[in-house]
Amino acid sequence: MSTISVLSLSTASHAQIGIGISVRVGPPALPVYAQPLCPGPGYFWTPGYWAWSDDDGYYWVPGTWVVAPVGMLWTPGYWAFSDGFYGWHGGYWGPHVGFYGGINYGFGYGGVGFYGGEWRGRSFFYNRSVTNVNVTNVTNVYNRTVIVNNTRNVSFNGRGGVEARPTPQEERFSREPHNAALAAQTQHEHAARQNRQLFASENHGRPAIAATAKPAEFNGPHVQPARAAGAPYRAPKITPQEARGQAPGNRGGNRSSNETTRNGGNGNGNGRATARPGNDSRNNNPKNDPRNYDARVRNQEARNPQPRSFDARNNQPRNGGQMTSRDNPRPNRQERPAAQNQPRAVQERPANANRTPARPEQRRNPPDPRH
Repeated sequence: MSTISVLSLSTASHAQIGIGISVRVGPPALPVYAQPLCPGPGYFWTPGYWAWSDDDGYYWVPGTWVVAPVGMLWTPGYWAFSDGFYGWHGGYWGPHVGFYGGINYGFGYGGVGFYGGEWRGRSFFYNRSVTNVNVTNVTNVYNRTVIVNNTRNVSFNGRGGVEARPTPQEERFSREPHNAALAAQTQHEHAARQNRQLFASENHGRPAIAATAKPAEFNGPHVQPARAAGAPYRAPKITPQEARGQAPGNRGGNRSSNETTRNGGNGNGNGRATARPGNDSRNNNPKNDPRNYDARVRNQEARNPQPRSFDARNNQPRNGGQMTSRDNPRPNRQERPAAQNQPRAVQERPANANRTPARPEQRRNPPDPRH
């Protein structure tokens, strides 16, 4: 049975699926614990990690075995320090293991790649040198020595932690199609959040439940407690609410990779920005001000007087029944209501081309459909 110093990571510059959470205090060191026995064929090890709660700070999500999607490998999530914030980069399933901050999670996750097993067709084979399997229950095994140079217990990537950068191969793997965490993994994390003894403020970096044989099984003989904290625990000097923040490059709000946008900008539900009325250049153009319309019409008719005929039945211009912006301008704020009640005989009187053109008579227009 192998033991491990599990390390939590943080890097804000090389996220495969983006930063989910950013805080001003770093996670505790990953605890030292043993790996539970593999429950059976097809199970895949997912290492434990420190997750964040806005109410109570960091809490430990125990490492556990999950039934893996055929042909897929798990890239663990990691914490990364950048520009004064610790950002969380969620894990994912993919055909290869990508960058996970250079952190030594152990049990095949030494900081680069994965050496705990491999897929051969539709069967997963386990490397017995770094995983805890019972050959009676699991026969797909092999032995391959793994040398890990990184034995530090720091829990994040970046300044003060593991200063690793993705290799060209890891960058290529990060562009492959990925799948999010399984439902069992999500439920496992939620169950951990409900357990007070898993919060760092309670266990001081040494959780009583460091690893489990199956997701959310926090009781029983296969639960492994932490043997030791990865480093002396230092309680944060600020509250979790004060620690929460938005790291540069994550201005859209702190959220997990599967959450919908909660703190969006001027969105209208279809990805387009909603313009502010006061900032519309069309509204700021004096030519489009409806209050200037009457003055333009009077000046134009003074230069080119034209007779206009009306339909006496509905008091509308004879233009084929089509309403245009010229026929239906916005109401002038300076109009007097009495002008709208002129006798019908006056409105039906045709204009006289030989007389000096007078101001057009006011007439009632149907309501503007835009209002």
